[in-house]
Amino acid sequence: MNILITGGAGFIGSNFIPYFLNKYKNYNIINLDKLTYAGDLNNLTEVESHPRYFFEQGDICDRDKVEWIFKHYDIQGIIHFAAESHVDNSIKQPDIFIKTNINGTFTLLDVAYKYWMKAPFQYQDKYNTTDIKPRFHHISTDEVYGSLGKSGKFTEETPYAPNSPYSASKASSDMLVRSYHHTYGLDTIITNCSNNYGAKQHDEKFIPTIIKKALAHEPIPIYGDGKNVRDWLYVQDHCSGIDIAYHKGKSGESYNIGTDNEQDNLSIVDKVCTILDIIHPINDKKSYKQFITHVQDRPGHDKRYAIDATKIKIELGWSASTPFYKGLEETVKWYMEKYL
Repeated sequence: MNILITGGAGFIGSNFIPYFLNKYKNYNIINLDKLTYAGDLNNLTEVESHPRYFFEQGDICDRDKVEWIFKHYDIQGIIHFAAESHVDNSIKQPDIFIKTNINGTFTLLDVAYKYWMKAPFQYQDKYNTTDIKPRFHHISTDEVYGSLGKSGKFTEETPYAPNSPYSASKASSDMLVRSYHHTYGLDTIITNCSNNYGAKQHDEKFIPTIIKKALAHEPIPIYGDGKNVRDWLYVQDHCSGIDIAYHKGKSGESYNIGTDNEQDNLSIVDKVCTILDIIHPINDKKSYKQFITHVQDRPGHDKRYAIDATKIKIELGWSASTPFYKGLEETVKWYMEKYL
């Protein structure tokens, strides 16, 4: 099968592609990435010469490019990672998020629908009479649900209530995916994940920022009181969740992927600094925690996210396998090699 991965040079995509290639020997992977500031082909050096890996630079909003890829590679499935994702950037430049996350998702959906379900007879016959079942898997976020109070968790039935331009654009793209299933019968899956951490994440994100600033002995910025809570998911565990949802998920369904690992920002920075104190101590034996600095909170900063992953655990048999401290330690070590 020929699987199109969009945004494969980004954080999660560049972890997922090696995982998928190694696990499935009968898959060709076509990576479509625009290579914006958040996409880096250096994240994929381990597969760049792989005989079943193909890279195409391009924009998911470019319909001609997307149509060419479908026809040239005979695409038989999509796992759609490509998105603008940094909340701070969405506050400064929301138009980019609307274009990429909404219009780009629409372009992919519409091309997939017309190629798989409205194509000339030979394609309809091919896909309707063989074991090939083209599927569109959309990677989304728990931020579409809004903010929680001190208790409760997001389930797949939680009403959408996005609070930033980023989360609003992702909620909109989720609705487009849903509509193409219910209106046109396109085989779709949506997964909404909690906060990812691990290797290959862009420097602008929270955990890489902590590590980079600490190693440079610079102020480590913490928004507000640092009590904002997120459910943290190791990126390799997320990859396995995507894998099982893509292959076993029920068409038209959504699945939340999380780990019941709630941590506030202060707890995260404390743990990162503790790991650094152990494996790369400061010469004067002071702690990296001395660099923690509280800064003005960002507008619309959601207080708490927490994922209820019961559905994917019970229906599909998925569970995370990486203890948080172990995953965080591996993450710190990876960034140390990058920054030092």
